[in-house]
Amino acid sequence: MNKITCIAIDDEPLALGLMVSYIIKTPYLELKGEFDNPIDAMEFLQENPVQLIFLDIQMPDFTGVEFARTLNEDCKVIFTTAYDKYAVEGFQLHALDYLLKPISYEVFLTSVKHAKQHFDLVKSVAPTNSTETDENYLFVKADYQIQRIEYDDILYAEGLKDYVKLHTLSSSKPIVFHATMKSLEEKLPTDRFMRIHRSYIVSLDKIKTIERDRILFGKERIPISKQYKEVFDEFIKKKFL
Repeated sequence: MNKITCIAIDDEPLALGLMVSYIIKTPYLELKGEFDNPIDAMEFLQENPVQLIFLDIQMPDFTGVEFARTLNEDCKVIFTTAYDKYAVEGFQLHALDYLLKPISYEVFLTSVKHAKQHFDLVKSVAPTNSTETDENYLFVKADYQIQRIEYDDILYAEGLKDYVKLHTLSSSKPIVFHATMKSLEEKLPTDRFMRIHRSYIVSLDKIKTIERDRILFGKERIPISKQYKEVFDEFIKKKFL
């Protein structure tokens, strides 16, 4: 059985001890460390990355929310706290769950089962390093759901800081999810999608009209920046009659 590697962080000794005991008796969790402050945990993670962190929010000097913002996308968080006022902020950070103290083992187990489903799904759809692939879809987490997006449905992607707006044929509203354009670009097959601007990736087979240095998708005009224009022009030349 592939276990989920994890650590627990809480400045309250009793709460930390309870969380550690829950982790130890859960078969598919592997405890890598326990910490009473996020600073020590941060130093540990630099050399020992884990998949999941059980993280208290209300801690002195450095809150759990502040700590969560320092983590990379592969490391997920389940917040544990006595205060429900942080719930919205927690979910904005794409936490897997938000548990209110006191936490029973039954509640804990339900939460980690969902976490296991998440990691199993990520593993099953992990992309290869190949620029061409037989896969024709990807999964994104939007509106607190994991949604499957077919490549054939994608028109273009628009980057907005730490979020991506995915414009599709099947919906009049874009699908918004937490990701960088770089991470999306790495997952999309390069024979089907191209970065044409710092803020835009387009589906090559959906291009119908080009107007000067802009691609037209209906009423939307997507700019082609100088940085990407040479590569895009080469693609057009290969298709030009």
